[in-house]
Amino acid sequence: MVVALLVAAPAASAVTCGQVVSMLAPCIMYATGRVSAPTGGCCDGVRTLNSAAATTADRQTTCACLKQQTSAMGGLRPDLVAGIPSKCDVNIPYAISPSTDCSRVH
Repeated sequence: MVVALLVAAPAASAVTCGQVVSMLAPCIMYATGRVSAPTGGCCDGVRTLNSAAATTADRQTTCACLKQQTSAMGGLRPDLVAGIPSKCDVNIPYAISPSTDCSRVH
């Protein structure tokens, strides 16, 4: 019976765009130029998101969501948005840019 429950257990859920937005919401003040550096909450969100996006599908979803949200939200400075990972000492495998082809993210 225990084996059946383990086999039937659902896989870990994939990253959603809602989660991306929620984790990165503390970065808005920096991304709009209202503060001079990303906050601790922003960097915590970037680190958490980077850890959560463990599969190619998760990274592609995250990339597409970032592209969509940064173009849909007014007032964000693309140069500041693109620099958030490095300011938080987080290495992500793609550039946060309107020209990034998220289908090529692995």
